This record gives sequence, C-alpha cells and structure tokens, in this order.
Amino acid sequence: MKTLVCFGDSLTARHEGKENPQLTEKLSLQLPTYRVVNAGVSANTTKDALKRMEKDVLAHHPYFVTVLFGSNDAAVHKKVALNTYKENLLKITQLIGPDKTILITPPPVNESLQPNRKNIELAKYADAVKRVSEETGSYLIDFYTELYSKPHYKELLVGILNDGLHFGEAGYDILANLITEEIIEIESNKEQKFD
Repeated sequence: MKTLVCFGDSLTARHEGKENPQLTEKLSLQLPTYRVVNAGVSANTTKDALKRMEKDVLAHHPYFVTVLFGSNDAAVHKKVALNTYKENLLKITQLIGPDKTILITPPPVNESLQPNRKNIELAKYADAVKRVSEETGSYLIDFYTELYSKPHYKELLVGILNDGLHFGEAGYDILANLITEEIIEIESNKEQKFD
C-alpha cells in the first residue's frame, strides 16, 4: 500500500470534533489505495517542520507528501521571514524529493477574527510556495486562491473554534478534494508515460 503523509500545522492536524483528524478521514475515504499518515502539529512553522522531517515524514517512506505550512510563518507573533520561509520550503521539498512533494499554499483568513494574520501577508507566503514549486518541479495546490476566489469564503472558514483561521467541515471538504484530484491526475499522467 502506498503511503501519503500529510505534513503541516494545526490545519492538517485538527480533528474538528471527530475521532481522527478531519483531513486524514476524508482522504482515507477518497484514496482507498493509500495509507494516510497525519504529520500535522499545531503551532508549527517551517522551522519546526525541518526539525521533525526524518521522524514524522521520511521514516514512513512516503509515496506522496502534502506540505501545508505558512499560516504560522506569516503570523505577527511567530513571524518567519518570507525569504527564510521560502528557503525552508526548498529544503523540505529537496529532502522529500520534488516528484513526491505536493506543496499547498496557506489559506486566507477572516481578518475580522484574526488579529495576528492578514491576507495581504498570507498572499505573499502563498506566492513563495508557488515559486518553490516552479523552481523544484514539485506539485502545487493553490489552496489560497481556491478559497479566496469564492465570494462566501469567510463562511468556509467557520469551524468549531470560529477564529477565522481553523476551518470546519466545508473547508476540509475542499482541501481533501483538491488533494485527491491532484493525486489522481499525477497518477494518470504517470501511467500515460509508461503506456
């Protein structure tokens, strides 16, 4: 069985009232041929991520790894400078291998509920993710644009905490669907190469 590791912060780790992390539950149903490992740790930045790469990601010998960081890196109280964030993502991608890495841009927030995070700042971090994907040839899911382009995006950010950052079921449905579609597309492209 192939292993998919979901590597990230609280957005990857959150249970939202369920027994298991929401993202893992949804992906396990949508990708039955994969063993889904949740390597999300609340409050993590890319600096924290680098310290736990070996144990939490590489030790699982993943076929794919989703990488979703930035919501904390861009926050006023945890700030990881933009160029450092980009460097950290480059290192993470190189350690995993670009052909196995699916980079995900950090989502927007509801600013009226989030004093420490601004969308104008998060958009810069999302752009850095896109640049790393281009430079390394790794895969990309633009979660930021996907959510922000929806007129009712603030409603999608409502979760149990209702803090404008930690989304609930609607947000996880979108994220899980984006990841599933990306993996199915990568696999069908790989098959065409070998046909």
